[in-house]
Amino acid sequence: MEQQNDCSIQRGQPLRRYPNDYKAEGHSSSMNKTINQPQYSNTGRPTVRVAVYLMTGVFLTMEVEQNATAQQIFTIVQSEAELSLTRFSMVTATPVFAIWMCSSQLEVQLRPTHKPVELAAKWNYLVNKYSSHTEDSDDEEPLLYFRRNIFLSKTEEEQIKDTKILELLYAEAKHNVLQGRYACDGPARYASLGALQARIELGPYNAQIHTLAFFRRHRGRFLPYHHAFPSLLLGLGLGLGLVGGKGAPEAHLLEQYKRIPSHSGSANANPKKLIRKYLEFCWNLPCYGAAFFQGQIERPVRGLASWIINRDMQILIAINTSGVYIVDDVQCSLLLGLKYSELSWEMAKPSDESNPDCLPCLFLQFPVRENGTRVYKILQVFSRQAPMMDTLISGFAEDYRCQFVNNDTNNDQLDHPLVSATVSFTNKLSKFTLATFDDEGRCIGQMGSWSFR
Repeated sequence: MEQQNDCSIQRGQPLRRYPNDYKAEGHSSSMNKTINQPQYSNTGRPTVRVAVYLMTGVFLTMEVEQNATAQQIFTIVQSEAELSLTRFSMVTATPVFAIWMCSSQLEVQLRPTHKPVELAAKWNYLVNKYSSHTEDSDDEEPLLYFRRNIFLSKTEEEQIKDTKILELLYAEAKHNVLQGRYACDGPARYASLGALQARIELGPYNAQIHTLAFFRRHRGRFLPYHHAFPSLLLGLGLGLGLVGGKGAPEAHLLEQYKRIPSHSGSANANPKKLIRKYLEFCWNLPCYGAAFFQGQIERPVRGLASWIINRDMQILIAINTSGVYIVDDVQCSLLLGLKYSELSWEMAKPSDESNPDCLPCLFLQFPVRENGTRVYKILQVFSRQAPMMDTLISGFAEDYRCQFVNNDTNNDQLDHPLVSATVSFTNKLSKFTLATFDDEGRCIGQMGSWSFR
């Protein structure tokens, strides 16, 4: 309608594909580079050219008015004929995708009423406010993405049948697996996902082409970096990984790839079925569909190490409709998974807001059993993004409570939090510096800086 006429794609600008290093080269798709060079529409209002990236490796360029909203830009992408995505509104009650604004230090899903061009103009301010990046952030240039909506539940996504939508969801899931964000619980899982990806993208196994040497050259394409390229010491110590032996990641990948049926008539070999199978695997991963935030936690120190200044551990905090998860950002492993049924939390502002090294924090409380007794652990997460996490957790936790209030058969779960770890994963509590409290709220155990409170 009228909004679409005011905010339309510049004709003659088809979908274009970007290489992996396109965004790193500082191309003119950066929104900051267009803000100071406005053009004018036939209505006399200033316009700018922006690009919206899809996770499939293509982007749309469009000319929009400076006050265009995220919803208007979303509508343009949805209606682009080459994408064939016009049926989005009929898929689920919750929009499947949303417009995101991202740079290396900050990722934000935009509300429909947000104005991306205005946000881009103050992006450096937002990065300085919500990022722990210590260097000058004036070169942080945001890009617009068309990505999965954080508020879409797994249950809603499982109902989706549309091929085009599933292809976009597959591309985003694959990206997050390869980036180590969707942590798996062992090499076999990564090999299975890599094999499915290879079958989707390479076609049936061909013994003449798909050799061990082939996958050794391309293992970074099908396996997360932390798994595809283990450390040199690990490789030398075990004789694995770097030398391409039987225990190497690419060898497991090849074996799994061979097992996927090659006959095109097989239901399991149909590309559409394979994409859904890949997604079904990812739906079972705890961090699937999460928004990721940067933070840090205090490392536990014992013995002589307690006398040495110890740096905090950099982590990712993944928050989705199911719970809150702590991910080791270096090892790309899941350290802790907490469902909303077992989580209490509180955000605290820094005690000295004038001190840039004094960060806001998020306290996460959860029950565990120790020697047959239920106790409560508290983990302190430091992050400038704590206010954003607090807002997101509050919304999801309230949705969870409403679901159980409306379902009398499950009301008892609200009063009796589960103490189980996330399915297929074991919470690694030894990695944390924690405080321990009993049922009466008395502190019965302290570690690290908690001992000085």
